[in-house]
Amino acid sequence: MKPKYMLDTNICIYLMKHQPVEVKERFDQCFVGEVVISAITLAELEYGVTCSGISAASNRAQLKSFIEDVPVVAFEAAAASAYGPARYANRERSRDALDKLIAAHAISLGVTLVTNNEADFAVYPGLTVENWVNRH
Repeated sequence: MKPKYMLDTNICIYLMKHQPVEVKERFDQCFVGEVVISAITLAELEYGVTCSGISAASNRAQLKSFIEDVPVVAFEAAAASAYGPARYANRERSRDALDKLIAAHAISLGVTLVTNNEADFAVYPGLTVENWVNRH
């Protein structure tokens, strides 16, 4: 099945923490293979696990379980090509380098990026964004 959604880092964290509940409910409506994460997002999650101190072992187990359910998509040449225009569209902001890569990756795959940071991704041409938080 072709992916339809790419999860941003914050949505992955919500799913691993099972909060807010509406994110899990929306995720459960998707079919296997419809939802993916970028290898860039996995890198952010790995960093978070590494920084989590005494919770690191538990968080690593949660992350391992999570990526067994949600495929990780490699950042390939098409994503690299999409990065140039994505970065240019948001060139005024020097931070958020990883967000630019995630946006480019979603654009290259033609999928909707699911995030709770809609404003951060609003400037990327060709990017469709959806928020699964507060969908009631």
